[in-house]
Amino acid sequence: MPANDAPSDPHLIAGLLLAAGGGRRLGGRPKALLPYRGRPLVENAVRVLREAGCGPVHVVLGASSAEVRERADLAGCVVVDNPDWAEGMGSSLRVGLTSLAGTGAGAALVSLVDQPGIGPEAVARVLQGYRSPASLVAAAYDGERGHPVLFGADRWADIAATATGDKGARVHLARHAEELMLVECADIAEAFDIDTPPDLARLL
Repeated sequence: MPANDAPSDPHLIAGLLLAAGGGRRLGGRPKALLPYRGRPLVENAVRVLREAGCGPVHVVLGASSAEVRERADLAGCVVVDNPDWAEGMGSSLRVGLTSLAGTGAGAALVSLVDQPGIGPEAVARVLQGYRSPASLVAAAYDGERGHPVLFGADRWADIAATATGDKGARVHLARHAEELMLVECADIAEAFDIDTPPDLARLL
């Protein structure tokens, strides 16, 4: 991970949106561009992060990134491309954390573009679990860990080193399970994914 060259602000929590997926099980429709309430789905995910209090917001694109940049309003976001997006979520997480390395943020709140059932209320609840750059916090749904997940900046280097394939941060989370704070969110959010054609009905 590059050295942090910005003044550190431990109270600044960046939003990191992973939006690179190609929607293989959706017939190759990039998830960022799925229509939701008349706009691309990625715009909703950015709005959720902002309304919850994240800033800055970094967005990792991959599949059809040029088209996403053209069609979606990502003004005010730091948008980065992951050329290796097809390798899985791990590569996007690495790219995203690298893009945050110069922000001075104390933590990154990582969310996924294809979970529109998770709104700003749940994200804000996870943010409230932040204590320090060593924090590790995740939303839970009926006791089961889900997204979003907050990673204190002290953890970014290890996460980037172990994020491979579709594992994302699972290796780091498993190694540090005793340090993980779970924040129950089932009462205010639904953690479904948009992965298959039947799931598209949830976007209506």
